[in-house]
Amino acid sequence: MRKRELDKFRKLLTAQREQIVQHVQSAEPNESHVDPDDFPDEVDTASSEVSRAVQGRMREREQALLAKIDGALRKLDDGSYGECERCGEDIGIKRLRARPVAELCIDCKSQQEKMERR
Repeated sequence: MRKRELDKFRKLLTAQREQIVQHVQSAEPNESHVDPDDFPDEVDTASSEVSRAVQGRMREREQALLAKIDGALRKLDDGSYGECERCGEDIGIKRLRARPVAELCIDCKSQQEKMERR
């Protein structure tokens, strides 16, 4: 892969990382412990619990994506970015443009998904 392409991916990944970090930082002060006594009925309490569960899942997904972005940035540093972790072949620019944190080429990812479905 050309240096110019690698630089584009580095900028893209860095921007995505900063955006996620900013989102997490801005969301933390707004999240506070909810006292069940604040809600007049069980439906309001249940709605609040569902909302907190969804926020928790989103936070977990953001943390997982941050880990993948950090891994991709490390690969850019060590020169292995764009190589499939399973077969060692190039992942392909089109796939990396669609998913900059991709770790597997399209063939290996397809095989992985088939195995997961079984």
